[in-house]
Amino acid sequence: MPRESIAGFLDDFIRHGRQIAYVQRRGYRTERWSYHDVALCALRTASELEARNISKGDRILLWAPNSAEWIAAFFACALTGAIAVPMDDSAAPVFAQRVCTQVNARLAFCSREHSGHLSSIPAIILEDLRTQIARHSATAFPASANFSPSDPLEIIFTSGTTADPKGVVLTHANVLANLAPIEAEMQKYLKYERWVHPVRFLNLLPLSHVFGQFLGIFLPPLLAATVVFQEALGPSEVVATIRRERVSVLVAVPRMLQSLKEKILRDAEESGNSARFRAALDSAAQIHFLQRWWIFRRIHRQFGWKFWAMISGGAALDHETEEFWGRLGYAVIQGYGLTETTSLISLNHPFHLGKGSIGKVLPGREVKLADDGEILVRGGGVASGYWTNSGLSNEVAGTEVADKDGWYRTGDMGALDQAGNLYFKGRKKEVLVTPAGMNIYPEDLEAALRDQPEVRDCVIIARDIAGNAEPCAVLLLRDSKTDPEPILRRANATLAEYQRMRTWFVWPEADFPRTPTQKPKTSIIREAALAQLEARSGPSAANVSSAASPLAELITRVSGRNISALSPQANLEDDLQLSSLERVELMSALEDRYQLDLSETAFSSARTVADLQQVLTRNAGERLTYHYPRWALHWPATWLGFLAHYALMRPAILLLGWPRIEGRENLRGLTEPLLIVCNHLDDVDPGFVLTALPPRYRHRLAVATGGETLQSYRTPPAGTPLLKRLYLQFKWTLAATLLNLFPLPRAAGFQKSFAYAGECIDQGYSVLVFPEGQHTKDGHLLPFRAGVGLLANQLNVPVLPMRIDGLFEVKQSGRKFAAPWKIHVRIGKPIRFEPGSDPQTIAQQLQQQVAALGQGE
Repeated sequence: MPRESIAGFLDDFIRHGRQIAYVQRRGYRTERWSYHDVALCALRTASELEARNISKGDRILLWAPNSAEWIAAFFACALTGAIAVPMDDSAAPVFAQRVCTQVNARLAFCSREHSGHLSSIPAIILEDLRTQIARHSATAFPASANFSPSDPLEIIFTSGTTADPKGVVLTHANVLANLAPIEAEMQKYLKYERWVHPVRFLNLLPLSHVFGQFLGIFLPPLLAATVVFQEALGPSEVVATIRRERVSVLVAVPRMLQSLKEKILRDAEESGNSARFRAALDSAAQIHFLQRWWIFRRIHRQFGWKFWAMISGGAALDHETEEFWGRLGYAVIQGYGLTETTSLISLNHPFHLGKGSIGKVLPGREVKLADDGEILVRGGGVASGYWTNSGLSNEVAGTEVADKDGWYRTGDMGALDQAGNLYFKGRKKEVLVTPAGMNIYPEDLEAALRDQPEVRDCVIIARDIAGNAEPCAVLLLRDSKTDPEPILRRANATLAEYQRMRTWFVWPEADFPRTPTQKPKTSIIREAALAQLEARSGPSAANVSSAASPLAELITRVSGRNISALSPQANLEDDLQLSSLERVELMSALEDRYQLDLSETAFSSARTVADLQQVLTRNAGERLTYHYPRWALHWPATWLGFLAHYALMRPAILLLGWPRIEGRENLRGLTEPLLIVCNHLDDVDPGFVLTALPPRYRHRLAVATGGETLQSYRTPPAGTPLLKRLYLQFKWTLAATLLNLFPLPRAAGFQKSFAYAGECIDQGYSVLVFPEGQHTKDGHLLPFRAGVGLLANQLNVPVLPMRIDGLFEVKQSGRKFAAPWKIHVRIGKPIRFEPGSDPQTIAQQLQQQVAALGQGE
């Protein structure tokens, strides 16, 4: 029976039961939601909406990163007939407020980060959704019977910062019309899917975009597939996730595919195999894809053997990148569509790819080319209208969704071949689509510039980047001697990050060339400005100094803007105009190029080129590849650790100094994993902590220790004699197996250790850390490092303070053994911290708690 509303997908969710639907990172933890979990949360959230008197037609804002809670809230809107209003997580708060006003939103589902910007309407924080709806019954929500496929499902705003944002109204029927042909085609291949079940998608597209919804919400249930969400966009992190989660398909914007390509090329260059790799790449064009898998098996091993395809959407993918991945043996699937067409117009078949094309037109819609080559489309996927201040309309700002015959003019130029493949040839209408798939409307940027008193007029033109665009400001200044950089900086401050102008050009004449109606002749302006910009060595003269550098080369590669040299004073954001994604890519590129583990904290605080150079200098020569013994968390290492504790460690600790243990009653009834913090007196501290803990925690404990020392055991320095090398490696193996030690570096690389701590917590292990970072020299507590506060914040588990007393005095006296009960181990009460608490404040509070445990002496 065909579905009549999107809410019908919940039947599939319930049918798939305990199969994993979504995997997401929350802090340093990994959460796994089953299909049943999502359906249950959606039903309870719908009951919460009903309790708040939210009814059919009411508008609800969704403003948060991708998450299972986001999807549950979306389905809850569909169940109640409320209209979802998805907002991009990176949207400027002022834009979100304008959207709220225009749609008269009754409620917002938002992240904790955004909740402070929505004081005008009630908000439910998505991170706390399950807690807030727990009071509602788990029985099925009684959906109303008066729903129709033509009812609005959501309003997606594609405009930037204009006073009247442009919202496209999509109905249930619009989405279902685009899903039906894909579902029918997928049915043919379900009999093969069981051999690779479950198919796992790593979806890096935002759910606030329709294409992201298709690959994150609507298509996966048809396969009982798993969707992995991730906020970290660094190429190294993406590759690590694909391998760790055994991802089958990556869903991303073209920029991500280009970044991954650049990483592979950098790796080949750094290993000295660049020439051989490129030769193999050239020869791969004429051979079978199975041979490509064998030739490039090292790369396939790096990504994991289950990974086989990439789906690119949101913007045009350049032919060079598509060809690159194809030659490596991966399928690259492109789709084409717009928000007004409910995303999909055409889609490449994963097993019958039309190289260079954006796929064949989906059944149920018609496509034709206008006389000038513009792509026109009509069918069930074309949106019902735009949302204006007065409600639903077929036209907004002079733009119709469809003409009287039902044809929607896409504003894109295309071509069709005899096989029915559609080809993208460029853009006709004045909208810029960035490589990250974000729409930029020139009028928004021009409005921000015209607000600056020094600007008499301006035009925004597009600079081509691999088939997509970057905005460039052409300025007509009141005084030609005015420095444009402060003007751009102030204008950019009012825009969302993806809208910011990174290049500019001052028009040298007294006025723009104009039409008889006094409109600037944009084609002439564009041609003249681009010609001058091509002659420049960078986005502005202020960015250029006398000598080129490897750092300039990397920034050029990452940003796509020609920067031959850098001034040490050049600001990364204001002068070089690096976006947050480009900064992430630059950090990954620097780590690959210089073989460093850069401190994320230091890197994120770098503001200028000189700051970056200092970060690189501080880390020069410090490259250590830390190893995290995940095998120690599983059998048989766990059994060996269990036997060693009772046969060796516990007797040794009791012999060393039978400790008096106090406060064990504070753990009564507690079973969830803990973050344990303790003062640090000696290398034997973990033994005393293990002895003091109840068996349920003693047998599942991971211990963080000095990363540099531990790694020197596993990988001794070059020149170490063979016997000593074997002895050190044996010590590392014993430490990892019997004590479950893992490295915690004091500076760079600690984020990976924190992530490993999250993995331990996910598997039911508690984690012991010594926040002082080193042994005390005088018996007094050293200041706790702020890192423990960050760890407590991101693990979201109770923190257990502990304290060892008496051991320092034994150590100072030079004795090997202590009298019974001379050494005290005190266990405090577990503490929970509110999410988002200040890490430094948490560290101070924990230090006070540990200090207070020693005041009873």
